[in-house]
Amino acid sequence: QVQLVESGGGLVQAGSSLRLSCAASGLTFSTYCMGWFRQAPGKNRDFIAAISRSGGSRSYGDSVKGRFTITRDNAKNTVYLQMNSLKPDDTAVYFCAADPVLNMFNGYDYWGQGTQVTVSS
Repeated sequence: QVQLVESGGGLVQAGSSLRLSCAASGLTFSTYCMGWFRQAPGKNRDFIAAISRSGGSRSYGDSVKGRFTITRDNAKNTVYLQMNSLKPDDTAVYFCAADPVLNMFNGYDYWGQGTQVTVSS
């Protein structure tokens, strides 16, 4: 079955950087667009970033533009989210997701279990 496993979350101070990874298995990774979303307590799950199958197209949510970068390595079946200049408002559970279509909506076919990112002030 399809599995998406996120890693790399943790507790950091404001201004720090983190890199999240999402390892995919059970699907032909290069045929799926990949996305990152996050959900803070009591809030909706929000779009963060998405990347096309080849990595040639990327899109970002307004709150992270210029600070976060999404990349992928199809040879390793892994998508990454480099997060710089972290702010306390970035605190959330971060999810990766896979879908055949590049989009910024929550209707992705497959989801990981999430990894917690906490940014202290």
